[in-house]
Amino acid sequence: MIVTLTFNPSLDYVVQVPDFRSGKVNRAEAEALYPGGKGVNVSIMLSHLGCPNTALGFCAGFTGQALLRMLEESGCATDFIPLEEGFSRINVKIKAGEESEINGQGPRITEAAVEQLMQKLDALGRDDVLVMAGSIPNTLPADSYQRILSRLEGRGVLSVVDATGELLRRVLPFRPFLIKPNSHELGELFGRQLHDREEIVDHARMLQQEGARNVLVSMAGEGAILVADDGQVIHSLPPAGKVVNSVGAGDSMVAGFVAGYLKTGDYARAFRLGLCAGSASAFQPWLATRDQVAALLEDPAAYGLA
Repeated sequence: MIVTLTFNPSLDYVVQVPDFRSGKVNRAEAEALYPGGKGVNVSIMLSHLGCPNTALGFCAGFTGQALLRMLEESGCATDFIPLEEGFSRINVKIKAGEESEINGQGPRITEAAVEQLMQKLDALGRDDVLVMAGSIPNTLPADSYQRILSRLEGRGVLSVVDATGELLRRVLPFRPFLIKPNSHELGELFGRQLHDREEIVDHARMLQQEGARNVLVSMAGEGAILVADDGQVIHSLPPAGKVVNSVGAGDSMVAGFVAGYLKTGDYARAFRLGLCAGSASAFQPWLATRDQVAALLEDPAAYGLA
């Protein structure tokens, strides 16, 4: 069983306004509406890669219903907890000369709803996978991820955490199976900038000393590095292609790694699938399809180990 958790999912309204002018009436040249949230993206990409999973979280109002419908149309099973007040947030992403975002706040999540969530997570057991991705809404305790992993401790659940800052660091004592900071986020955890592969590997190993099992570091145009719990260090440049949209690329990498590991049990092959899934999504307006990922995975000239 694979479960993804998104506390504050969204509808992402993406508008193309090449000549955006602040304070003026602007007209979009193109627009699109997608289900959003880091865990939601992971669920959709897992489904694209043929891995059944359940998207778990909270939803509210007419936007929540639209979100569930879009997820189901993408092939995802859902088990969202409905909230009685408010509505699931809408994030506006303006693509002009520069990219700007306006992210909604989202509904208030009650203690009773949180307890419903915990009871659903109690069904997880050995070798099940729980992906927790993104920030925690300010209506919830900042240690919510820790509470979840503490409740699941000792059950053999493979936890995957894609978060930043102290939110990530606080879960490390619970031995997450995988964490995925980017190179900038990794440096920020230690209050410094990381300039080369050796520094990235050294600091990834420091996170392993704090409890992480596998550390997958995305590095944009420099590809990615995996520091695995069996001692392997794998680095690859990314596939060649034009970056169209970086939103969801990191989530696609997480999904690809999880799918690859569950199918093969091999870190190197999981890494390759993660790298190709992340890159394929970056080359598309939205999350890549299975065929688009396969095209990169099957092309030996598309990427190379560094």
